[in-house]
Amino acid sequence: MIELRVFRKNDQIQGFELSGHANSGPHGHDLVCSAVSAVSFGTVNSIMKLCQIDPEIEQGAQGGYLKMLLPEGMSDKAYDKAQTLLQGMLVTFQTIERDYHQYITIIEN
Repeated sequence: MIELRVFRKNDQIQGFELSGHANSGPHGHDLVCSAVSAVSFGTVNSIMKLCQIDPEIEQGAQGGYLKMLLPEGMSDKAYDKAQTLLQGMLVTFQTIERDYHQYITIIEN
């Protein structure tokens, strides 16, 4: 199962951590894993490009792990953009969880 942990401070998303594998299909044909990877990496890449920041990123060498935290000292404009992107990511993951709850769970801290 994939676990998405969302880190919040003052109701704002500060980052997220993804761990685990969906195992909803054969390796290379796992639709849930593909969706989670596309959404998470797309969000991180969008934050980096559109907010012009370098977030703190940790990845597992064999896949199955990604952690991203927003850096301290972001401008208000970049922070607001990052919030919009992260909220959009969360809505997408909530949709995936609704349809594939046996493969993914979301925990908000």
